[in-house]
Amino acid sequence: MAQLQTLLTMLQELQEQLGVCNRCGLCQSVCPLFATTGREADVARGKLALLNGLAQNLLQDPQGVLGRLQRCLLCGACAANCPSGVRVTEIFLRARAILAGYLGLSPLQKAIFRGLLAQPRFFHRLLSLGAKCQGFFLKPADELLGSSCARFLSPLLATRHVRPLAARPFHQQVPSFRATAAPGRPTAAFFVGCLVDKFFPEVGQAVLSVLQQHGVGLVVPADQGCCGIPALSAGDLTAFSRLVRHHLRHWQAQPWDYLITACATCTATIKRLWPLFLAEATAAEKTALDRLAAQTMDISQFLVEVVGVAPSREAPAASAVTVTYHDPCHLKKSLGVAAQPRALLQATPGLQLREMAAADECCGCGGSFTLQQYEISKAIGRRKIDHILATGAAVVATGCPACMLQLLDLLSQRRARVQVRHTIELYAAGWGQ
Repeated sequence: MAQLQTLLTMLQELQEQLGVCNRCGLCQSVCPLFATTGREADVARGKLALLNGLAQNLLQDPQGVLGRLQRCLLCGACAANCPSGVRVTEIFLRARAILAGYLGLSPLQKAIFRGLLAQPRFFHRLLSLGAKCQGFFLKPADELLGSSCARFLSPLLATRHVRPLAARPFHQQVPSFRATAAPGRPTAAFFVGCLVDKFFPEVGQAVLSVLQQHGVGLVVPADQGCCGIPALSAGDLTAFSRLVRHHLRHWQAQPWDYLITACATCTATIKRLWPLFLAEATAAEKTALDRLAAQTMDISQFLVEVVGVAPSREAPAASAVTVTYHDPCHLKKSLGVAAQPRALLQATPGLQLREMAAADECCGCGGSFTLQQYEISKAIGRRKIDHILATGAAVVATGCPACMLQLLDLLSQRRARVQVRHTIELYAAGWGQ
């Protein structure tokens, strides 16, 4: 009965939000999925029209509604460009939660989200075992990009080129850490995130190196887990809420001024989605989440706005390496962070920034979208790769490890000689020096 009441409450809240949409269709012009498929049903306007009768559609064709909702990258382009201010991403996530509550999760989903993802220590151990065994299934594909492909035909990997799991994830390299701030400098806590931890620990090391070089106090809390966005995207509020509360419990007694991440998706999730979707949040939890959201920043934004890193006034040397920048959707569209990572690149010796066309177009990853809709994901990503190659850049930088995986996959398949790097990696290395 309590679950039914929760669903009814969520349906009422959803209907109130849907009333804001005036069906102008502007979302059609910015939707990367529609640009690829040409289907009105793939546009936010079409999905919102479907959701207007969600209570009735739940009874008539719940699986059909869910299938339509899952054909979305959650990139936020529609919400960022909506003249009426419709919170499309929030609406779709809420609708997915309603459908998951009505239909129930599959046994596989429960095993992944509640049995694995929501238990960080077990998740770490299992992925560490996977890193040791992956050589049986993967073979090198591109040495420059560090990509691999499947040794055997695989439904999951198919034609993908993937980044292998790191031999030593970041949480093993740095289980926890604390450094005192220099006089006048703030203290930052570092939220690592799954992809930096498991695939790109060098990005985490770059964050630590840069913050210490600038005299910023540093805390790396122990027992970190996933930010919860995979579970939330699947509608599993239970697993999502367990992860949020896990981090709140571990962080309550640790003072800092800012929470820093090197993952655009983690930043947006903590700032925007933790306060909105924590199930049955108490007043104390709501206060803590609001405070945490205000403290959370992307690493490039923190370095530019708080630490004071500024672009160099000197013209790049003739020998400078050309870099282009891809805007992660969750960084620019969700948080409005676009100038700061460029400033960081322009402050890095030995680099010359060359903008690509449509730098803020989605790369096609969309988290779980690329797992479920790989051919569409790849088709969207090909446009991004064309724009990257047109610049003649030797390096493409970005601020999202999920985007890095997508770009690495498609560049490797194209056999393009372009490196994929996180912005903070380039800045930490003083690229080209």
